[in-house]
Amino acid sequence: MNNEYIYIVLVKALTGLGQFSRMITKYEYSHIAVCLDEKLEDFVTFSRRKHYSPFNAGFMHEKREHYAFGENKKVKVKVFKVPVTKENKARITDYIADIEDDKEYVFNIYSMITMPFIHGFKIYKAHNCMSFTAKIIELSDCVQMDKPYYKYNIPEMDELLSKFKYKEGYLKKKQEDYEYMQKESVVCNVKRFVELNGKLMGRMFWK
Repeated sequence: MNNEYIYIVLVKALTGLGQFSRMITKYEYSHIAVCLDEKLEDFVTFSRRKHYSPFNAGFMHEKREHYAFGENKKVKVKVFKVPVTKENKARITDYIADIEDDKEYVFNIYSMITMPFIHGFKIYKAHNCMSFTAKIIELSDCVQMDKPYYKYNIPEMDELLSKFKYKEGYLKKKQEDYEYMQKESVVCNVKRFVELNGKLMGRMFWK
């Protein structure tokens, strides 16, 4: 009998990219993350590490204030409470710990950008919020996945987990994260863009 849970959280991102995504897709949620407990305060995902630096991105423990930033006091979310065995919960936590300890993982912006056209592709030691969360869903063994995990977008994961819907509404932030909101220079952003692209292109054909 299942007596453990993980929480898959869809986020209505308030960033410019999130707003653009909603305009194009007509779908409300543009970000996705994993919480390991019901507090919904530690969101494990792949994302930007600074609000104004889209290419300074990778594995993240996001907080509510990373979603409800600045003058925003709350953020809309949709939460799925996913039952898992103790063994699968351990597999999930081990996988997350391994990624967190492995500093080689980078943000797979190529798969994210091309998702609407070729529906995602895998790059060695690279994730975005979709592929990372879909891998966690695969490890949970809670649903039948009919294609490789990295080919699932957020609306598809929404449908895939529909029977586990827990709640939908708003989360209020608790404090500000001033470090997260600090701006980086144009030169720094360009440097990060070049570095990220170099790593991704160098890994595209690795096994």
